[in-house]
Amino acid sequence: MVKLNPFIINKIVREALEEDIGRGDITTDALIDSAIKVKGEFIPKDDFVLAGFEVAKRVFTELDPEVKFTCSYKEGDWIYKGGYYFALAQGRASSLLKAERVALNFLQHTCGIATLTRRFVEAVKDLPVIILDTRKTTPGLRHLERYAVWVGGGRNHRYNLSDGVLIKENHLSITRGVAPTISNLKQKSPFLTKIEIEVTNLRQFKEAIEAGAEVIMLDNMGVEEVKEAVKIAKGKVLLEVSGGITLDNVRQYAATGVNYISVGDLTHAPWVDISFIIVS
Repeated sequence: MVKLNPFIINKIVREALEEDIGRGDITTDALIDSAIKVKGEFIPKDDFVLAGFEVAKRVFTELDPEVKFTCSYKEGDWIYKGGYYFALAQGRASSLLKAERVALNFLQHTCGIATLTRRFVEAVKDLPVIILDTRKTTPGLRHLERYAVWVGGGRNHRYNLSDGVLIKENHLSITRGVAPTISNLKQKSPFLTKIEIEVTNLRQFKEAIEAGAEVIMLDNMGVEEVKEAVKIAKGKVLLEVSGGITLDNVRQYAATGVNYISVGDLTHAPWVDISFIIVS
């Protein structure tokens, strides 16, 4: 399991709190005695996979290290709506009130990603294919969003541009074609780095195989084209499908025999509905 990097999370949390609180919470500071202590319940309004609760906790403890939490679920567990709280926060009322929105923003987002990822993974669980995310992430939140994909059962594509070679369509529109581009990269890329190339048709696909590509991304190809590509490849290269993948068609693509399916929508998942209610 991918672990959250505390240095990255601390930076994300501090910036989010600074953005939300600004010069201070006028309402809370005027109304609430700082000595008052209360409990707050996290209430599920949707069914979802829990992901990122440690980040939500970090929001509260960044403001007040004395806030305590109780949660009977672990990351990756399904939580079902029904009116009962799944976690509890206890501490100064002023701290809970100031942190709740930012904490929920993170938690609703990460749980949404983990939930959608789990549904994609479950749709193809009996087939030998891996569901991947993409770099289509919210600027500044990639670490958190890709962690949520892992919690949901998916895996991560390259983290950033320095993390691997991927020749995209726009590269090919500038360079001299599939074969020369692959040859050039083989000479210049780091030792042991796999060469992946994105192709949009079977002509490019055949050129990529002949030129020695090690991973080929079949971009926005139909199921029948993908089936033909699998036949041509005969296991010589790793195959990835990307573009236009939905819960309705992911199983069809998985059944073609490809190795990977990358889904940009994972990190664009709708937020789940979670409430934070002060109870005493």
